[in-house]
Amino acid sequence: MNHPALPLIEHAIRERVGHQFSIRSTRAVSGGDINDTVVVADGAEHYFVKLGKAERLPMYEAEVDGLLALAATGCMRTPVPIACGDDMEHAFLVLEYLELQPLQSDEDGARFAQALTQLHQNTGAQFGWRRDNHLGSTPQLNTPTDNWALFFIEHRLRPQFALARANGFSGELQKQGERLFARVPALFLDYRPRASLVHGDLWHGNAAMLADGTPAIFDPAVHYGDREADLAMSELFGGFPGRFYAEYRRLWPLAEGYEERKLLYSLYHLLNHLNLFGRGYLRETLRLATRLNTHLSMQRI
Repeated sequence: MNHPALPLIEHAIRERVGHQFSIRSTRAVSGGDINDTVVVADGAEHYFVKLGKAERLPMYEAEVDGLLALAATGCMRTPVPIACGDDMEHAFLVLEYLELQPLQSDEDGARFAQALTQLHQNTGAQFGWRRDNHLGSTPQLNTPTDNWALFFIEHRLRPQFALARANGFSGELQKQGERLFARVPALFLDYRPRASLVHGDLWHGNAAMLADGTPAIFDPAVHYGDREADLAMSELFGGFPGRFYAEYRRLWPLAEGYEERKLLYSLYHLLNHLNLFGRGYLRETLRLATRLNTHLSMQRI
């Protein structure tokens, strides 16, 4: 790979590590659908690099903020941010390179659950975060508030439905959205979540194990929110080992009504996939919004 930003990246790494790192090889790696991702190396040292257009810099800066917040808890391993910058045309984020393995065994699941419950026990005074960030490349609003249902409606659902409308997804999907805005509070009549520190985008592709069995997370969309939102996302796209769910519930049981609230949290991520990746997610998103509305129409608000 001969990317025009590589000299700038090389210089940024040198400034951080304090010696003459020189990029001698690059290797494209899988890193999702949002950024170009490569591993750069000088033969001895390796670094993971995300590359995008210059306007991606605030997204990378927010990722650094999230990684540092997660690392500060000491609950899980996260890649250390090395450098972040742009050259007016390209933006980049350099991270520590970690040898990661997917969660596969029951033991992996149990260890990850133990670490996640510890992470979720870190709480804030309000829901939200100290800055806005991103879910994938979609801006995610985090203005702090005391009311979780209001926060989720105004800073999660409403922006996603508005973006869907702008992307041409109107009609029945928008009708279901308008109904949901009024009905979501019914899910929280008897449930008052703590403002837990959450990863925010916890599908299996953003979770891993190191060779020594240490749980690791990356690509965060951190905020203080309902811990159940992380669990809901973990079930949405492939899921974690079954032992993960059993161990989490053993350590910190979930309140009654999780299966209904899970639909709400899953809808947010499906809407985001609809907005990022297009019509292939429309049918499932509409189906879930309709199902949630049907359930809530039978609840007393």
